[in-house]
Amino acid sequence: MSADVIMKICVLGDAGVGKTSLIRRYTVGEFSSDYLSTIGTSVTKKNIVVNKKSIDLIIWDIAGQKKYNEVRESYYRGAIGALVVCDITRKETFTNLPNWISHFRKNVGDVPVLIISNKNDLWAERKFDLCEVDALASKIGTFHIQTSAKTGEKVEETFLIIAEMALEYGGKKFVKIKKETN
Repeated sequence: MSADVIMKICVLGDAGVGKTSLIRRYTVGEFSSDYLSTIGTSVTKKNIVVNKKSIDLIIWDIAGQKKYNEVRESYYRGAIGALVVCDITRKETFTNLPNWISHFRKNVGDVPVLIISNKNDLWAERKFDLCEVDALASKIGTFHIQTSAKTGEKVEETFLIIAEMALEYGGKKFVKIKKETN
């Protein structure tokens, strides 16, 4: 069965914030504590149903290392939304969120973005107040969701919310929309 819509979502943030782990938890329901940094980008697909539409969600895991800054904007092309992730145990990953969001939107426009604070299973080790994340989300007109790729907490909901936001944003940006037939 072919999808009604194909949408590209980017997952952004500093290296080591858990982007790959979030995607893996969402797409195959698994978590691995082994850290392997993404080289460039990795692409995963998952078919979901949102508002009675079959969607092929194409998830681009964008490497967070600075050495990929030069090529990153080519990875953003065609994206209809993004999850921008920070690690609650590393303050600098939160401090860098505005740069990630700004660079992404500079390249693709004012598409939906969700801010994700990951590693909620390490709550006792958090290095910043999550009210700061809420304030940033409010400032840019979006939401903040706390997740844990390790436990699966709010991972499924996060991807469904960004898909709903992207679907609402507008069909003209999608890679493909199946023509309605009578």
